Amino acid sequence: MNLDKTMHKHFIIYKPYGYLSQFMSNANKQRNKKFLGILGNFPEGIMAIGRLDEKSEGVLLLTTDGKTSAFVNSQKVEKEYYAQVDGDISEKAIETLKLGVEIRIEGKTYITKPCKAFKLNGVTNLPARSKKIRDDRHGPTSWLSITLNEGKFRQVRKMTSAVGFPTLRLVRVRVGNIHIGKMQSGEVMEVETFF
Repeated sequence: MNLDKTMHKHFIIYKPYGYLSQFMSNANKQRNKKFLGILGNFPEGIMAIGRLDEKSEGVLLLTTDGKTSAFVNSQKVEKEYYAQVDGDISEKAIETLKLGVEIRIEGKTYITKPCKAFKLNGVTNLPARSKKIRDDRHGPTSWLSITLNEGKFRQVRKMTSAVGFPTLRLVRVRVGNIHIGKMQSGEVMEVETFF
């Protein structure tokens, strides 16, 4: 039976640090792992659109509509991330990120597509992370914004490492025109549509 578009359910969540971007099933029962299902009462057939790895946090869209999922995962929809990196990132490193860097995906060399990147003057509007980031006694950190039209596995982390500034904290702050705003970690909002 084809579901009418109005019957589909859509959610915006702030995925917390330490959660897997999936829903628990008998096939993926992993001890001591946290799954999205504990954040709310979601309908059957719900899926995460794209993923954020366990140590990443921020905007994650959920839907029961496969067509919506395919569209958001396409290269037509930008995803913006704030990355806190180890060290005071240089303009040279940021310019290299913008042009594309060589990373490894499933054991093969991959050159990332050109992207938008710039240094941020600190980030104050994000909720505190459940696991503390190391403090300044271990050296400086800096924040940058990276906006991609692709989403390879752990791509942002691999990109910042490739230019010598490993990521310490990664937050997706925007998917298309959906911004994190003042959402708090673990918050769930049901919406009629994403775009």
